[in-house]
Amino acid sequence: MAGQFPTSPVASDAEIGSEQKTIVSVTTSGRVQTRQIDGQKFTINLDYAPMTRANFAPIKAFLMKQRSRLNTFTIIPPVVSNAQGVASTVISTNASVSAGATTCTIDGMTLSTNGILKAGDYFRFSGQDKVYMCVEDLDADGTGSGTLTFEPPLRSDLANDVALVYDNVDFTVRLKNDIQEYKIVTNDLYRYQIDLIENL
Repeated sequence: MAGQFPTSPVASDAEIGSEQKTIVSVTTSGRVQTRQIDGQKFTINLDYAPMTRANFAPIKAFLMKQRSRLNTFTIIPPVVSNAQGVASTVISTNASVSAGATTCTIDGMTLSTNGILKAGDYFRFSGQDKVYMCVEDLDADGTGSGTLTFEPPLRSDLANDVALVYDNVDFTVRLKNDIQEYKIVTNDLYRYQIDLIENL
Protein backbone atom coordinates (compact mmCIF):
# COMPACT_ATOMS: atom_id res chain seq x y z
CA MET A 1 0.00 0.00 0.00
CA ALA A 2 1.28 3.44 -0.91
CA GLY A 3 -0.40 5.97 1.37
CA GLN A 4 -3.62 8.00 1.32
CA PHE A 5 -4.79 10.03 -1.65
CA PRO A 6 -4.44 13.80 -1.02
CA THR A 7 -7.52 15.35 0.57
CA SER A 8 -6.80 18.79 -0.90
CA PRO A 9 -7.85 20.12 -3.31
CA VAL A 10 -11.34 18.61 -3.08
CA ALA A 11 -12.88 17.21 -6.25
CA SER A 12 -15.67 19.31 -7.76
CA ASP A 13 -17.63 16.20 -8.79
CA ALA A 14 -17.60 12.64 -7.47
CA GLU A 15 -19.23 9.51 -8.84
CA ILE A 16 -19.39 6.28 -6.84
CA GLY A 17 -20.54 3.08 -8.49
CA SER A 18 -20.84 -0.62 -7.77
CA GLU A 19 -19.32 -3.20 -10.09
CA GLN A 20 -20.48 -6.81 -9.77
CA LYS A 21 -20.09 -9.08 -12.76
CA THR A 22 -23.05 -11.35 -13.45
CA ILE A 23 -23.36 -14.09 -16.07
CA VAL A 24 -26.89 -14.23 -17.51
CA SER A 25 -28.05 -17.14 -19.68
CA VAL A 26 -31.45 -17.22 -21.41
CA THR A 27 -32.70 -20.51 -22.86
CA THR A 28 -34.85 -20.70 -25.99
CA SER A 29 -37.86 -21.34 -23.74
CA GLY A 30 -37.18 -18.06 -21.94
CA ARG A 31 -35.79 -19.48 -18.70
CA VAL A 32 -33.18 -17.16 -17.20
CA GLN A 33 -30.21 -18.34 -15.16
CA THR A 34 -27.89 -15.93 -13.39
CA ARG A 35 -24.60 -16.37 -11.59
CA GLN A 36 -22.12 -13.91 -10.14
CA ILE A 37 -18.51 -14.75 -10.86
CA ASP A 38 -16.44 -12.45 -8.67
CA GLY A 39 -16.61 -10.13 -5.72
CA GLN A 40 -18.38 -6.77 -5.77
CA LYS A 41 -16.16 -3.69 -6.03
CA PHE A 42 -16.96 -0.01 -5.58
CA THR A 43 -15.70 2.41 -8.21
CA ILE A 44 -14.84 6.05 -7.55
CA ASN A 45 -14.53 8.69 -10.26
CA LEU A 46 -13.37 12.18 -9.29
CA ASP A 47 -13.42 15.27 -11.48
CA TYR A 48 -11.48 18.39 -10.49
CA ALA A 49 -12.24 21.98 -11.37
CA PRO A 50 -9.36 23.83 -13.06
CA MET A 51 -6.54 24.29 -10.53
CA THR A 52 -3.12 25.87 -10.39
CA ARG A 53 0.06 23.93 -10.98
CA ALA A 54 0.87 24.23 -7.26
CA ASN A 55 -2.48 22.74 -6.28
CA PHE A 56 -2.22 19.89 -8.75
CA ALA A 57 1.41 18.99 -7.96
CA PRO A 58 0.67 16.87 -4.83
CA ILE A 59 -1.91 14.82 -6.76
CA LYS A 60 0.41 14.32 -9.74
CA ALA A 61 3.32 13.28 -7.50
CA PHE A 62 1.14 10.89 -5.48
CA LEU A 63 -0.10 9.18 -8.64
CA MET A 64 3.44 8.74 -9.96
CA LYS A 65 4.26 6.82 -6.76
CA GLN A 66 1.46 4.36 -7.55
CA ARG A 67 3.28 3.14 -10.69
CA SER A 68 0.02 2.90 -12.63
CA ARG A 69 -2.10 0.01 -11.30
CA LEU A 70 0.74 -1.63 -9.37
CA ASN A 71 0.07 -0.21 -5.90
CA THR A 72 -3.02 0.24 -3.76
CA PHE A 73 -3.84 3.24 -1.61
CA THR A 74 -6.69 4.59 0.49
CA ILE A 75 -9.06 7.40 -0.33
CA ILE A 76 -11.80 9.08 1.70
CA PRO A 77 -14.41 10.21 -0.84
CA PRO A 78 -16.09 13.57 -0.29
CA VAL A 79 -19.55 13.73 1.32
CA VAL A 80 -20.48 10.01 1.37
CA SER A 81 -17.65 8.90 3.66
CA ASN A 82 -19.62 9.96 6.77
CA ALA A 83 -22.77 8.19 7.95
CA GLN A 84 -26.16 9.87 7.64
CA GLY A 85 -27.29 8.12 10.80
CA VAL A 86 -26.87 9.29 14.39
CA ALA A 87 -24.16 6.81 15.39
CA SER A 88 -21.72 8.39 17.83
CA THR A 89 -20.42 5.50 19.94
CA VAL A 90 -18.13 2.55 19.29
CA ILE A 91 -20.49 -0.03 17.82
CA SER A 92 -19.35 -3.55 17.13
CA THR A 93 -20.41 -7.08 16.25
CA ASN A 94 -22.25 -8.91 19.03
CA ALA A 95 -21.20 -12.40 17.86
CA SER A 96 -18.93 -14.01 15.32
CA VAL A 97 -20.12 -13.73 11.71
CA SER A 98 -19.33 -16.12 8.85
CA ALA A 99 -18.25 -15.12 5.36
CA GLY A 100 -21.24 -14.86 3.02
CA ALA A 101 -23.55 -13.31 5.63
CA THR A 102 -25.54 -10.17 4.83
CA THR A 103 -26.77 -9.53 8.38
CA CYS A 104 -25.16 -9.42 11.80
CA THR A 105 -26.08 -8.34 15.33
CA ILE A 106 -24.54 -5.06 16.48
CA ASP A 107 -24.29 -3.76 20.05
CA GLY A 108 -22.85 -0.77 21.89
CA MET A 109 -25.41 1.61 20.35
CA THR A 110 -27.35 4.34 22.11
CA LEU A 111 -30.33 2.66 23.78
CA SER A 112 -33.73 2.73 22.04
CA THR A 113 -32.58 4.90 19.13
CA ASN A 114 -33.69 4.69 15.50
CA GLY A 115 -31.45 5.47 12.53
CA ILE A 116 -28.08 4.63 14.09
CA LEU A 117 -27.00 3.95 10.51
CA LYS A 118 -29.22 4.78 7.55
CA ALA A 119 -29.79 2.79 4.38
CA GLY A 120 -27.12 3.91 1.93
CA ASP A 121 -24.42 4.52 4.55
CA TYR A 122 -20.97 3.09 3.79
CA PHE A 123 -18.93 1.35 6.48
CA ARG A 124 -16.24 -1.24 6.97
CA PHE A 125 -15.27 -3.61 9.75
CA SER A 126 -12.06 -2.78 11.63
CA GLY A 127 -9.16 -4.92 10.44
CA GLN A 128 -10.69 -5.47 7.00
CA ASP A 129 -10.33 -3.26 3.93
CA LYS A 130 -13.59 -4.15 2.14
CA VAL A 131 -16.28 -1.46 2.29
CA TYR A 132 -19.96 -2.41 2.63
CA MET A 133 -23.24 -0.52 2.35
CA CYS A 134 -25.98 -0.56 4.98
CA VAL A 135 -29.14 -1.40 3.00
CA GLU A 136 -31.73 -1.04 5.79
CA ASP A 137 -31.84 1.47 8.65
CA LEU A 138 -30.06 0.15 11.75
CA ASP A 139 -32.12 0.75 14.90
CA ALA A 140 -31.12 0.06 18.52
CA ASP A 141 -33.43 -1.66 20.98
CA GLY A 142 -33.55 -1.12 24.73
CA THR A 143 -30.27 -2.98 25.23
CA GLY A 144 -28.38 -1.06 22.52
CA SER A 145 -28.46 -3.99 20.11
CA GLY A 146 -29.86 -4.29 16.59
CA THR A 147 -29.53 -6.11 13.28
CA LEU A 148 -27.30 -4.62 10.60
CA THR A 149 -28.30 -5.58 7.04
CA PHE A 150 -25.66 -4.92 4.41
CA GLU A 151 -24.39 -5.69 0.91
CA PRO A 152 -22.35 -7.20 -0.63
CA PRO A 153 -22.06 -10.47 1.32
CA LEU A 154 -19.29 -10.56 3.91
CA ARG A 155 -15.99 -11.55 2.29
CA SER A 156 -14.27 -13.06 5.35
CA ASP A 157 -15.20 -14.26 8.81
CA LEU A 158 -15.57 -11.79 11.67
CA ALA A 159 -14.98 -12.37 15.36
CA ASN A 160 -17.12 -11.00 18.17
CA ASP A 161 -16.54 -7.35 19.16
CA VAL A 162 -15.18 -6.13 15.82
CA ALA A 163 -15.84 -2.38 15.64
CA LEU A 164 -17.46 -0.66 12.65
CA VAL A 165 -15.81 2.28 10.90
CA TYR A 166 -18.74 4.48 9.82
CA ASP A 167 -17.23 7.98 9.63
CA ASN A 168 -14.29 8.96 7.40
CA VAL A 169 -14.65 5.58 5.73
CA ASP A 170 -11.48 4.92 3.75
CA PHE A 171 -11.73 2.83 0.59
CA THR A 172 -8.68 0.77 -0.44
CA VAL A 173 -8.36 1.29 -4.19
CA ARG A 174 -6.05 1.21 -7.18
CA LEU A 175 -6.03 3.17 -10.42
CA LYS A 176 -8.45 1.77 -12.98
CA ASN A 177 -6.19 2.58 -15.94
CA ASP A 178 -2.45 2.43 -16.65
CA ILE A 179 -2.44 5.74 -18.53
CA GLN A 180 -2.96 8.89 -16.45
CA GLU A 181 -3.36 12.17 -18.35
CA TYR A 182 -4.06 15.74 -17.34
CA LYS A 183 -4.94 18.76 -19.43
CA ILE A 184 -3.52 22.28 -19.25
CA VAL A 185 -6.25 24.77 -20.17
CA THR A 186 -6.78 28.55 -20.22
CA ASN A 187 -4.58 30.58 -17.86
CA ASP A 188 -2.27 27.58 -17.39
CA LEU A 189 -4.77 25.82 -15.16
CA TYR A 190 -4.82 22.06 -14.86
CA ARG A 191 -7.88 19.85 -15.45
CA TYR A 192 -7.85 16.30 -14.14
CA GLN A 193 -10.18 13.34 -13.76
CA ILE A 194 -9.31 10.10 -11.99
CA ASP A 195 -10.96 6.66 -12.14
CA LEU A 196 -10.43 4.27 -9.22
CA ILE A 197 -11.62 0.78 -8.36
CA GLU A 198 -11.77 -0.91 -4.99
CA ASN A 199 -9.04 -3.47 -4.35
CA LEU A 200 -10.18 -6.85 -2.98
